[in-house]
Amino acid sequence: MTQTLKTKVLVIGAGTGGYVAGIRCGQLGLDTVLVDGGDGLGGTCLNVGCIPSKAIIHAAGKFETVAKASGGGTLGITAAAPAIDLTQTVAWKDGIVRKLNAGVAALLKKAKVKVIKGWAEFADAKTCVVKTDEGDIRITAEHVILATGSEPVELPFLPFGGDVISSTEALSLSEVPKKMVVVGGGYIGLELGIAYRKLGAEVAIVEMADRILPLYDKALTDPVAKWLEKHGVELHLGARAGGFGDGKLSITTKDGEPLQLDADKVLVTVGRRPRTQGWGLENMGVAMAGPFVTIDQRCATSMKNVWAVGDLTGEPMLAHKGSTQGEVVAEIIAGHDRIFDPVTIAAVCFTEPEIVSAGLGPNEVAGRDDVIQSVFPFAAIGRALAIEAGEDGGFVRVIANKGDHRILGIQAVGQHVSELSNSFAQMLEMGAVLEDVAGTIHVHPTLGEAFHEASLRALGHAIHI
Repeated sequence: MTQTLKTKVLVIGAGTGGYVAGIRCGQLGLDTVLVDGGDGLGGTCLNVGCIPSKAIIHAAGKFETVAKASGGGTLGITAAAPAIDLTQTVAWKDGIVRKLNAGVAALLKKAKVKVIKGWAEFADAKTCVVKTDEGDIRITAEHVILATGSEPVELPFLPFGGDVISSTEALSLSEVPKKMVVVGGGYIGLELGIAYRKLGAEVAIVEMADRILPLYDKALTDPVAKWLEKHGVELHLGARAGGFGDGKLSITTKDGEPLQLDADKVLVTVGRRPRTQGWGLENMGVAMAGPFVTIDQRCATSMKNVWAVGDLTGEPMLAHKGSTQGEVVAEIIAGHDRIFDPVTIAAVCFTEPEIVSAGLGPNEVAGRDDVIQSVFPFAAIGRALAIEAGEDGGFVRVIANKGDHRILGIQAVGQHVSELSNSFAQMLEMGAVLEDVAGTIHVHPTLGEAFHEASLRALGHAIHI
């Protein structure tokens, strides 16, 4: 027997866009139902993406530190050779995920959001049937918020299964593979490839482009490339992957030569695509832009009172974008005057070293004579040297308008620079000029001083260079 349910707001998807939208709707007094049919509360980010990957990256960094201490010592510290039980590391990671899952559940309960675990299938724009373990539930809603997220892209000649894995499986391996080949030199592949190299795996990376991280400019990616070279990571650039069998991955090199790479695991990270299949999107009558749902500045689709947030709506596919869109939609439904129109959405790549980019980069302003570009190296920052973060070629770059000194973009590469990303985004969102950063007293000793010095340098009077 099918149950029936009517609600003011129906949210489809419990990822960072969906659950935040649900909580905000609840806070605003809107009767809200959230259908969780994917990875669990928190979605990809919390369960099989951002959070668990950073946990594994952190553990790999700890292992590398001890390994350095056992290999002749570091900073006067020596230690016995480390060993890792990856099952225990994964169990620790899973504990973090469970704690955060419980936290999201508690927040939704506090906001009086009804959570239904199951898969929704839409018959029309405002009606769906959710298949649950307890039976079917037919839901009709005044407003629908689509937040179904994204999924890894699978290559037809390298289907997932067995020793061909996606990032999801890479975060739950039972042991460190002796040889791992990563297909795709974007941020997901490099983050995980670097982590497994630190854990002791031999790692090779196969990338179709002529360099790693092709979405970032070369100056930002050079320090990462140097780390890979220094640590024996095999790079095959301009290369194409083929089939996998008998522990060997076939590739075609940049020169067109066939090559076989030994691999215990092949990690395929060639991108993500919006999750649009299997839940009746085609019955909802919303306009599409390629694989993505088309939205306006209010995150409204072409169908009245149907909204979409997060990865479903296009690039950048970032958790913090989806969360903000979720808040905006909830407030619009509650009658507030809101639009989603950020000056920038900062992006972070948790490689070794880390990369941050916010606003315009040098490629976007190439050839313009009305901009200033200023770079300040971490090698001249005391805090960076004191935590071994200043000798990897890292820097902060500021790009500003030459006429009024309005900041147009900020980038950084170096250890721990992810923590500078919010400062970069804040300055751009507030419309800061170089003098605003220069006039802000930055705490000493911190990595953020490099942002201050880069701005001073753009004005022609850096102190420490």
